[in-house]
Amino acid sequence: MPLAVGCCQAESGPRCGGLRQRRSRRAAAGGPSRPPPPARAWAPLEAPVGVWTPLAFVTLLSFASRFYRLSEPPHVCWDETHFGKMGSYYINRTFFFDVHPPLGKMLIGLAGYLSGYDGTFPFQKPGDRYEHHNYIGMRGFCAFLGSCLVPFAYLTVLELSKSLSAALLAAFILIFDTGCITLSQYILLDPILMFFLMGAVLSMVKYNSYADRPFSAPWWFWLSLTGVNLAGAMGVKFVGLFVVLLVGLNTVYDLWELLGDLSLSLVTLGKHLLARVFCLILLPLALYTAQFAVHFAALNKSGPGDGFFSSAFQSRLIGNNLHNVSVPEHLAYGSVITMKNLRMAGGYLHSHWHLYPEGVGARQQQVTAYLHKDLNNLWIIKKHDSNTDHLDPSYSVEFVRHGDVIRLEHKESSRNLHSHQHEAPMTRKHFQVTGYGINGTGDANDFWRIEVVGRKAGKLIKVLRSQIRLTHLATGCILGSSGKTLPKWGWEQVEVTCSPYVKETPNALWNVEDHINPKLPNISLDVLKPSFPEILLESHMVMIRGNSGLKPKENEVTSKPWHWPINYQGLRFSGVNETDYRVYLLGNPVVWWLNLVTIGLYLTMATCAIVAMKRGVHLTAELKELSEVLLHSGGQIMLGWLLHYLPFFMMGRVLYFHHYFPAMLFSSMLTGITWDTLLKFCAGCLSFCSMGRKVYTYGMLALMLLIVYSFYLFHPLSYGMVGPMASDPNSPMAGLRWLESWEF
Repeated sequence: MPLAVGCCQAESGPRCGGLRQRRSRRAAAGGPSRPPPPARAWAPLEAPVGVWTPLAFVTLLSFASRFYRLSEPPHVCWDETHFGKMGSYYINRTFFFDVHPPLGKMLIGLAGYLSGYDGTFPFQKPGDRYEHHNYIGMRGFCAFLGSCLVPFAYLTVLELSKSLSAALLAAFILIFDTGCITLSQYILLDPILMFFLMGAVLSMVKYNSYADRPFSAPWWFWLSLTGVNLAGAMGVKFVGLFVVLLVGLNTVYDLWELLGDLSLSLVTLGKHLLARVFCLILLPLALYTAQFAVHFAALNKSGPGDGFFSSAFQSRLIGNNLHNVSVPEHLAYGSVITMKNLRMAGGYLHSHWHLYPEGVGARQQQVTAYLHKDLNNLWIIKKHDSNTDHLDPSYSVEFVRHGDVIRLEHKESSRNLHSHQHEAPMTRKHFQVTGYGINGTGDANDFWRIEVVGRKAGKLIKVLRSQIRLTHLATGCILGSSGKTLPKWGWEQVEVTCSPYVKETPNALWNVEDHINPKLPNISLDVLKPSFPEILLESHMVMIRGNSGLKPKENEVTSKPWHWPINYQGLRFSGVNETDYRVYLLGNPVVWWLNLVTIGLYLTMATCAIVAMKRGVHLTAELKELSEVLLHSGGQIMLGWLLHYLPFFMMGRVLYFHHYFPAMLFSSMLTGITWDTLLKFCAGCLSFCSMGRKVYTYGMLALMLLIVYSFYLFHPLSYGMVGPMASDPNSPMAGLRWLESWEF
């Protein structure tokens, strides 16, 4: 490390002379009874206090800070309106849709159920008072998991750095961070996600520490626990995949090192590989899949999430109009049908008597997508070149097949589904879709080729299961739902267009839902219900589309990733006015800016250490040990921070300040390791005088006291503020509004 050059280059100076003398004494001793190593300048803070007493101390502080005033405010705050409501859905077994996997909401629902909550509170909007409803159990569960982050961080840093001071500093940062406290005190997914994330990191570090005892009971325990925590992190939010990637990279490095150990046989290497495949791939996947099995089994009643899923999926749900229904299985000419678009909340193909207004394409009958059941969703499927009534008993049944050219006649208005080269009302370069003709008589623009995805020509078309594409015969465009809401003249229904761009997206695919044909035998829809792998795949496709389509709500504060490390802007959890009980999600500025400075400091120190080793600078045993901790242990944590932060720059979805908190956990642990290493280095350089120990001791104490004092200043952000806003000079928080973007 070039920083060390002034201390020990060419072994000059009193300190290095002492080191030379110690080496001489060791060489002269020659026997097994070598003298003990010299006392280090930072030894007093590592000494016989043990690790369990400090662990108990920081754990107690963590729980006290998270459970203090947990019942305040006694009304719905921020996203409690979503996740509290979803907990109620689980208690009532009502199906709903969310963009996140189900584990976090299931655990919230379970906590509410076990604590006596009956699932009847509506969670309609922030500010609604809980009154007599028992909400403390759900808040307490989240606070418990949030409190566990501190001992997890303490043990992780202790294992990586072997330094009690580094572990205490990291623990103090998390204990006294106002943002971590706020995020842990409400019914949210974030403390649950961070619990599993930190559990995975701690388990990974612990099983790495047993590398010299592979296949021992502790090694298997920590390796398996890593897999369990990975399944938990993935089961709460998709961003849990970032910690999966971290563990994966650690495992690849681990196996690469084992491959270079020529003392290991190929059989042993195979055992190492299989152990990791089982514990870190198969076990998490099995547990993750099991979460969805429980989710689907628990939510068996029709609810607000039905419309986001396919008709076949909905047929599973008790109370849905498709549940236990019998319909003809295969589509035939003369059948009366409804067609549902496969895009998320795509709606049913619909028409009504109202015409498109002047100046919006041709003034013909509107065709839209409608999200609700309605008689105007019914269409009759007919041959393109015949107006014969195929329900007449004198005609034999003729099935519709893949590749047939058909005509769809609107049952209520007797107008045909029609398209032409007039532009669609909302989507540029798409063609307008209308209802045209009189009593089924129209023109050549009413003809459509019906095709089933993945089927060959001539194959029959199944109700619910077949994914249908309708191609306009005259223009070659494809019928689809754009997802755009029409103005009031279109009754704010969803636009249907004919797209000249041939893409196999859910917008352009449909399935037949209702099917009426008295000449065909009915079968129970139970026969057509999708299998578990199919509904598992469908639910993931819907969640992914929902995630990518998230848009900010009105007056909602969004942010950009570069805002987060600098603590640029917070989030209002509760209250807006002076008379409100206000809670504001904002990190402790001293903590967050210390973390930010530390990232730059770490990169500088790591670069110096690498250059020093590359240039062959002689380092003492103590400096080599510090460099190892800095590069290996600090490097793991730095990688975790990068993996949990940088991907957000590439995301197209709406982003919020709280998305940074998993990365903040890593930057806090990195702060503990980096400052501990820096102060030890300074103490080592000053070990020839009495200043060494004081620099290390007072440096650590100063950092911890600074963190505690800053928490004293900013704690009202977490525990509630009433009175003038910080922008008012009379407010007790007026002098603490250090940035104009802070809105408390």
